Amino acid sequence: MDRLPALANELVRAQVAMICAGSPPAALAAKAATTTIPIVFTSGDDPVKLGLVKSFSRPGGNLTGVAVLIDLLSGKRLGLLRDIVPASTLITVLLNPNWPTFNTQLNDVEEAARAVGQQIHVLRADTEHEIDTAFDTAKELRANAMMVGPSTFFTARRNQIVGLAARDALPTIYGQREFMAAGGLMSYATDLRDAYRQAGVYSGKILRGAQPSELPVVQSAKFELLINLKVANSLGLTFPPGLVAIADEVIE
Repeated sequence: MDRLPALANELVRAQVAMICAGSPPAALAAKAATTTIPIVFTSGDDPVKLGLVKSFSRPGGNLTGVAVLIDLLSGKRLGLLRDIVPASTLITVLLNPNWPTFNTQLNDVEEAARAVGQQIHVLRADTEHEIDTAFDTAKELRANAMMVGPSTFFTARRNQIVGLAARDALPTIYGQREFMAAGGLMSYATDLRDAYRQAGVYSGKILRGAQPSELPVVQSAKFELLINLKVANSLGLTFPPGLVAIADEVIE
């Protein structure tokens, strides 16, 4: 992420027609680099709280985009994990402390855990070694399950994370669908494909002359649940029939 400001400045020097920013760090770097070039973002956190726009209905300035709110689904993920591991006494939560929405994710999961009386232990990692250490800690704590928060770094290291979860037979839910292709057990997240399509629609409007300040921030409301029955069987877990019935995609 430390390369983003330089990359954003490079785009500004090239006098591009517009910038599409696919994450909060990218959007913040682009905003800092220009006040004139239109920017369309997809943000996992509240774009008003991040300072990207003044409000959803009246963005102001040169930014608008799609709020996918992927970082605000911890309560739902925690509930889904408890559905398949109902006797969990301790659930570990893996978060990236250097991700801009770390505090949002942390507060969200702590509030969700308190609401249902679930004991959790938060693990922090932003390097490959720290990911290994986090899983070693989860094993030492005898955690019953794990929840992995959204982070581009985690997505890039999804094979490592899914591999460690399989090694330790640790039921894990993820905040992005990409983990499922790597052999993950379950994911619940905003449908990013739909969000990027919406961002593309706004990009087209801007290239045809619309002003970002006149385009309200869209809040993506399409979510998707993916489950992997093969992985569940290998862990000796059973997905409740009702959960299987509402899943958007079932891997068998």
